[in-house]
Amino acid sequence: MKSDSVKKGIQRAPHRSLLRACGLDDDDFKKPFIGIANSFTDIVPGHIHLKELVEFVKDGIIAAGGIPFEFDTMAVCDGISMNHEGMKYSLPSREIIAATVESMTKGHAFDGLVLIPSCDKVVPGMIMGAARVDVPSIVVTGGPMQSGEYKGKPADLITVFEAVGAYSAGKMTEEEVHELEKCACPGAGSCSGLFTANTMACITETFGLSLPTCATTHARTEENNQIAFESGKQIIKLVEDGFIKHCITHSCYCK
Repeated sequence: MKSDSVKKGIQRAPHRSLLRACGLDDDDFKKPFIGIANSFTDIVPGHIHLKELVEFVKDGIIAAGGIPFEFDTMAVCDGISMNHEGMKYSLPSREIIAATVESMTKGHAFDGLVLIPSCDKVVPGMIMGAARVDVPSIVVTGGPMQSGEYKGKPADLITVFEAVGAYSAGKMTEEEVHELEKCACPGAGSCSGLFTANTMACITETFGLSLPTCATTHARTEENNQIAFESGKQIIKLVEDGFIKHCITHSCYCK
């Protein structure tokens, strides 16, 4: 295992001592070390639930005989950052995310990776980072947001965009737009609609980087939690089976 370089032999006694400070014991040093890249943040709706979702991934890893190590990456919400200076920072964030995944994985000799992204630049950023380190990897996208309801009809972020145009055309009042904005995005998940986040999630699953139905399973559902748990178990299987090529070139990992 790649992690042997930080946990085996007399020369690694200092490394093991530091790992013991994190709670590891003798038996743990025999198990695969799995890095979990989590892009949780309080300000991006696609990511506000990832602190909960990651616990199911950890449970799956532990159940399958591995040791999970969670670390964070940044996440910029394109919807909140657009139409002002913030949009200049969205695309560059992808490179920071990729570098974070690469640095954490190489720096700590992880045997495998579970990537937990959701939004526009975070999904490709994490995949780029995983491709650089060439260890078994699996992606658990956070899931799309449920749609809201306005005047008895489904509403989502697209509806709010359209409402701004309708207001400019004199077809909606400011009060109506205000009422719509309060109910169109009811909770956690990537923006309801085929924007970049959900498109990338579908592409990721198509590439074989996620378990089946991961891309289209709504956030904060039992199905979403089960996929996270099974993904945690699957990464151990990938490591133990000896796969070393990433799913980008060998899309057989999740079969």
